[in-house]
Amino acid sequence: MRVNFTVNGRQHEADDVWEGESLLYVLRERMGLPGSKNACEQGECGSCTVRLDGVPVCSCLVAAGQVEGREVITVEGLADYAKHRQEAHPGGACPSGSCGTSVDAAQRWQAKPADGRSSETGELSPVQQAFIDAGAVQCGFCTPGLLVAADELLERNPSPSDQDIREALSGNLCRCTGYEKILDAVRLATARQEEAV
Repeated sequence: MRVNFTVNGRQHEADDVWEGESLLYVLRERMGLPGSKNACEQGECGSCTVRLDGVPVCSCLVAAGQVEGREVITVEGLADYAKHRQEAHPGGACPSGSCGTSVDAAQRWQAKPADGRSSETGELSPVQQAFIDAGAVQCGFCTPGLLVAADELLERNPSPSDQDIREALSGNLCRCTGYEKILDAVRLATARQEEAV
């Protein structure tokens, strides 16, 4: 089957998708977007978290055919999505399919040192930068899912409590950090977001 959907704000088409194929597989293998990680394939770890129509979901549990006509945001498009959201839709989100990062640009994305950042050269979203600054990244396998979930939380709730943060990230497992640095990162992103307003 052919699936037409929006990825990081751009319309895309996936051909020859078989009925049991997961969204995770389509993103990683067909579209070359490896940010969402393939770990448990049972929706238990959160490493494959993406936003589907604005809601964080485990892409390993979503059949590719279910995304027909829908919007997906991956970690590769997070920086451009956050920047655009801040500039064009302050306090809100983008209308489905109207803005974002092309798959080609997302495939070429690489983080660069802080002195030369722009969206084309690897600029990070506020939550991504906070994860680095707070030391919340260790092996990095869980990080994409945590970033997507944290970004959604801060879009929905600009001043989350510690309980709100814990609840929003509860579906994401990390074996390295002990979670405190992750909580610190979301607190830092929250504080920076509040300062910017």
